[in-house]
Amino acid sequence: MFNYKKPLLAVALILPAAAFASGVTPASEPSAEVVSQIHEILSAQGYLVEEIELEDGGFEVETSKDGAAFEVYMDAELNILKTEEEDAGTEAQDEKDDD
Repeated sequence: MFNYKKPLLAVALILPAAAFASGVTPASEPSAEVVSQIHEILSAQGYLVEEIELEDGGFEVETSKDGAAFEVYMDAELNILKTEEEDAGTEAQDEKDDD
């Protein structure tokens, strides 16, 4: 009878190594180039970029402008999809929850 454990173990060890060697790894944060481009795009519109997060293949950018806080959603091509003003009460509640 054929023992399937050894070939499966070999595949389990080789595939992650091959992915790592090819440079294909899951991104946990945007590259420095993308961060710079996001800053440039949003700064040109008067936003101060505070935090950039990867979300659903795009970016969620926490910003502020004229004393108000915003979340700007961008796709992978850095097109602005949606801008939401954060409610000051929600932000105060979030800070209270952190205590």
